[in-house]
Amino acid sequence: MAGKQPPWGAGPPWSRAGGWRGEPAPAEDAAAWIRGALPDDWFTGPPEITVDRDEIVIIGRLAPPALGEDEPAAERAAAEAGRIARFRETTRDERIGIARQAEHRYRRKVSWGAVCGETRELFTNLSAPVMTRLRQPERQVLDTLVDAGVARSRSDALAWCVRLVGEHAQQWLAELRQAMGTVEELRRRGPEGL
Repeated sequence: MAGKQPPWGAGPPWSRAGGWRGEPAPAEDAAAWIRGALPDDWFTGPPEITVDRDEIVIIGRLAPPALGEDEPAAERAAAEAGRIARFRETTRDERIGIARQAEHRYRRKVSWGAVCGETRELFTNLSAPVMTRLRQPERQVLDTLVDAGVARSRSDALAWCVRLVGEHAQQWLAELRQAMGTVEELRRRGPEGL
């Protein structure tokens, strides 16, 4: 069998951009496609659309309910939550239709959410398992968080750690994503200009 090509193609079954072969291809036009598929009257402005390897999250801003300026914060929050609940129920069928089309086109789950005033709610979202190998010092960090009641399990503790890093390293992560996008663009263009 020497020299015979494996059935899945030449080279390693992975790439930096898309992970293992068979994973969804990058979806550069997903945000534009979704903005075009959404009814114009749903949100007060362009929705916030985030795309990763597994999921597309669409969060739109709703017009706030008409309340007086002296309305207590608790009542304002309740009115905003009511506005979000109304939007969720009245748009359910259309959102499911758009999500099905996007899931078929981009091979990613679609999640929805809304913001109204100071209230932000995510209706659905994907929780993807991630496998990792940790040495004893890292496991002890997770176990300390569990023992202290900060997290229910090692998995929950690891998710907590990732959220904490994400909150405190936003600028660095944004710069890293921008640099990765530049590399991907250069890779896509190829050596034509040389």
